[in-house]
Amino acid sequence: MRGIFISLSESRWLRALAERSSIGQSISGRFVAGTQVADAIQVTQTLNKAGLSVSIDNLGENVTTADEARQSAELYQQLLSEIAARGLNANVSLKLTHMGLDVDPQLAHEQVSGLVASAASLHPKNFVRVDMEGSAYTQRTLDFVRELHRNPENRGIVGAVIQSYLRRSEDDVAALLDEGIRIRLCKGAYKEPAEVAFQAKSEVDANYIKLMKKLLKSGIYHGLATHDEKIIREAKSFAIRENVPRDSFEFQMLYGIRRDLQQALVREGWRMRVYVPFGTEWYPYLMRRLAERPANVFFVARNLLRK
Repeated sequence: MRGIFISLSESRWLRALAERSSIGQSISGRFVAGTQVADAIQVTQTLNKAGLSVSIDNLGENVTTADEARQSAELYQQLLSEIAARGLNANVSLKLTHMGLDVDPQLAHEQVSGLVASAASLHPKNFVRVDMEGSAYTQRTLDFVRELHRNPENRGIVGAVIQSYLRRSEDDVAALLDEGIRIRLCKGAYKEPAEVAFQAKSEVDANYIKLMKKLLKSGIYHGLATHDEKIIREAKSFAIRENVPRDSFEFQMLYGIRRDLQQALVREGWRMRVYVPFGTEWYPYLMRRLAERPANVFFVARNLLRK
């Protein structure tokens, strides 16, 4: 089933159909915080009141023109300004291809550099997470983050994402930790060949736990992005056993998924950040969420039956 939904996420025809349909927009509302900046800010305020921090992501990837890339960067500048003006407990997440990496790498570099500089200039300072995409972009993305982080003014302001299903991730984690770079650890949601990525869930999970332990012992503030209760229990047990302070890392989950578990972690005194996506280009994101978690498929089916 995972492979099917990942393939569907790459269908341009289905994407165009779904994003225009009222049914598709209704279903996406469970996992996507509307289409406008104001929608994302409103959801963020609600989550903050419930004790949850937020990372806001404007959905979009693989823009095809420089103008689209510039518009994306302008929107992120607006987000950073709104977060600061309203005193929200939130940062931002972005994809390099949304900033124009495929169109003009230099333009993407300039735009993301500008966003990181803006985050660093705020009081208090904010944070920019550079999301990971498919394996074709892994090395360029990590090189990009490392270059930005080497600027003393950007230390602690920009971070990377590591996917535990990639075979290379253990080496990547070691390199990033050597430079003090904050990491979001996730399992991975793209279709990759066996020589690049572990195919069995047991292997992906085992690698996640191995990398998670390295992150928690590193002394750097990281995010553990997972809805897997077994892995969450392992992380909590490890942190308690190794005397890792609860405020030295955070759990991360997606908007609309396992809200009960999000609140339970907050009640237990753990830090919890919700990844809040918004925008009109929600179809690839939704398909990857269905691929990651079969329970989401049943949620969608129930909503379709109500139509």
